[in-house]
Amino acid sequence: MGDNDTEEQDSLQKDEEAGNRDNPVRRVRRVEKFHKNVSKWMLPEELHETYLERANCCPPPIFIILISLAELAVFIYYAVWKPQKQWITLGTGIWDSPLTYRPEQRKEAWRFVSYMFVHAGVEHIMGNLLMQLLLGIPLELVHKGFEVGMVYMCGVLAGSLASSIFDPFSALVGASGGVYALMGGYFMNAIVNFREMRVLLGVFRILLIVLIVGTDVGFALYRRFIVHEAGLKVSFVAHIGGGIAGMTIGYVFFTNYNKELLKDPRFWMCIVGYIVFLLFAVIFNIFLSPAPA
Repeated sequence: MGDNDTEEQDSLQKDEEAGNRDNPVRRVRRVEKFHKNVSKWMLPEELHETYLERANCCPPPIFIILISLAELAVFIYYAVWKPQKQWITLGTGIWDSPLTYRPEQRKEAWRFVSYMFVHAGVEHIMGNLLMQLLLGIPLELVHKGFEVGMVYMCGVLAGSLASSIFDPFSALVGASGGVYALMGGYFMNAIVNFREMRVLLGVFRILLIVLIVGTDVGFALYRRFIVHEAGLKVSFVAHIGGGIAGMTIGYVFFTNYNKELLKDPRFWMCIVGYIVFLLFAVIFNIFLSPAPA
């Protein structure tokens, strides 16, 4: 009996040691599988191996995670520490916020960017956070934080400036400009690299983006023009402005993996076009805007 017990204990110890040795191997395999899936969604097939050789999650997708946490923190602040009547649609607290873009306070220039931290309700922030995390994290794993951050912030600024020009009497809250910039850049990636992608995957990516954008913009138009609620009207133009910014700035960043951007003439065309738009928007807001001073 003693010898049998000893043999059983030895075999158990060996199994445990083997299991411990397998754990790092399993973790590595899971990470490799994750990166393979990321490469399939984000890159044409010819670049998969290049990406997998460099993929190491260092640095991690820190930009999109930090910006999402900041937006969530601001929402909780206005929902909890400045209690509203309900969480579904926040009331006067966000309209009086120093972060919200309001046309009569456009001289406070930070509002053209800070509006992205303020959301109108649970549905609003959950939709934005879900989209930017699902899309932003894989994009940042491939293209790194600087590129994703540039596209996101360009979309936020383009969204507020476009709104100030084409919908000058409306307020603005939410990170939709940045989210739509990521979607616009990803959409152009799907279009440009369509032939190099698997056909079904390419079609699915394009149809998914069209479905999401169509549904969201349709709902925004419904709230803007059909539902007549008391209080400030929230502009939908930021969605369009952010999307166009993503299809230009994001197009260059997200379709040029492992290439030198400064040598790409398309990069300079997009940058110059964006700067011209910024200058026109600034001049419009200073001298031409019909919105109240």
